[in-house]
Amino acid sequence: MTHPTRILFVCLGNICRSPLAEAVFRHKVRERGVEDQFEIDSAGTSGYHDGAPPDPRSSETARRRGVELAGQSRKLSAADLDRFEYVIAMDGENLREIRTLEAAAGGRARIHRLREWDPEASGADVPDPYYGGPSGFDDVHDIVDRSCEALLDRLLAERRA
Repeated sequence: MTHPTRILFVCLGNICRSPLAEAVFRHKVRERGVEDQFEIDSAGTSGYHDGAPPDPRSSETARRRGVELAGQSRKLSAADLDRFEYVIAMDGENLREIRTLEAAAGGRARIHRLREWDPEASGADVPDPYYGGPSGFDDVHDIVDRSCEALLDRLLAERRA
């Protein structure tokens, strides 16, 4: 039996987008009955919200769609770049911060943006809904949901190959 594929979703503060991506991906993995094949986590490039729960607006949006957010915010570490096979950034700024950490500390993770798997991508970034209204959280959930679905399809195909 092969080890689980380890995936880390990363945004700025680890309270809106990355915990949502973690929860949505976990939900999809559970629905398909492949929980033993994945280890899923999230982190932020900043420590602004260390220890804080997910943003209530993100949690409520997910809850309405049958997804439960859990966990506490934590900052991305150099060790994460060795522990996880995939580090998935929500936007270009997150990607730059991850690449800066990688340049300083190394690591073996494959670093991507989540929207690389979005079949309806109209931009490279998952927008940050933190300062927007409720519709921003719905829009972000839609982006994350379809991107995570496509990412899971790809990873399952890689595991079968």
